[in-house]
Amino acid sequence: MAKHELVILGIETSCDDTSAGVVQGSSKILSNIISSQVKIHSEFGGVVPELASRSHLENIYIVIEEALKQAALKLEAIDGIAVTYGPGLVGSLLVGIEVAKSLSYVYKKPLLKVNHLEGHIFSSLFMEKNIKFPFIALIVSGGHTELVKVSAFGRYSIIGQTRDDAVGEVFDKVAKLLELGYPGGPEVEKLAARASFEIKFPEAVMKDGSFDFSFSGLKTAVRNYKHNNLDIDNNSLCSGFQQAVIAALLNKTFKVALKNNIKRLVLGGGVIANKTICEAFVKKAKKEGLDLFIPTGKLCTDNGAMIALAGYHKYLKKQFCELDLNADPGLTL
Repeated sequence: MAKHELVILGIETSCDDTSAGVVQGSSKILSNIISSQVKIHSEFGGVVPELASRSHLENIYIVIEEALKQAALKLEAIDGIAVTYGPGLVGSLLVGIEVAKSLSYVYKKPLLKVNHLEGHIFSSLFMEKNIKFPFIALIVSGGHTELVKVSAFGRYSIIGQTRDDAVGEVFDKVAKLLELGYPGGPEVEKLAARASFEIKFPEAVMKDGSFDFSFSGLKTAVRNYKHNNLDIDNNSLCSGFQQAVIAALLNKTFKVALKNNIKRLVLGGGVIANKTICEAFVKKAKKEGLDLFIPTGKLCTDNGAMIALAGYHKYLKKQFCELDLNADPGLTL
């Protein structure tokens, strides 16, 4: 008889994407459904927390039902239910948590609490099974920019993080400044590719020598340049801004890897959908002789499959939680 592989349902509602995914074993995605709220929030230029939680309430059961349908499974066949409990927007998190707790209770399935950032860190395991510990993970998303040394599942050391704006956040703010719409990342990258020349913006350097990031000064530099050069085209501004962001990410990430004598880098988070950033990392990794692992497609963004995968590894360690689980919007690794 073939050995049974654990099947985990993952629920993700940390921000503005309602998602559920079903994962079998350590790498097989049976389904990964994502309901985006971009149209809802675009007119406001950013995520409105109350609208986000309302939309989650409207869509969560539909998304879970579709995830199970695509996986050709019923909830009775699921071994465990994993859910994001932080970090994120408290109202959004609570929707996913309360639904997961209800399903856990009704169907008598173990409940697994997952740190949203863990999901991003291990998304690349779907693409490559042989990522060995330790490795350096760079998480770049709308709310996070963090450099993490990953020694094992559940063993993390934060080496650097943003002191102000996260990368995705500063992309959105620059896009809003230039009236490009929301979300800003894809629009900035699109215009940057059309630039006939590039404006050089300075890379932020920490005076204390740390590996932290700071992007608020870059945002201000873009605004000031636009104010003082009214005839400048947005393409050049976007190109210069994007290259300054890439320089900061590249320099600190590779310095951390070399300092720790680690030859493996893992990228994660929604900003990794930016092809220009990925290409820069691929080129640099090849030059430095480091192994680079990058999730693709929907695995970059917030998704239920990555939460299910993290939940799978928690299940193996019997790290179940009780039904009094609550949201932790400020949760760290």
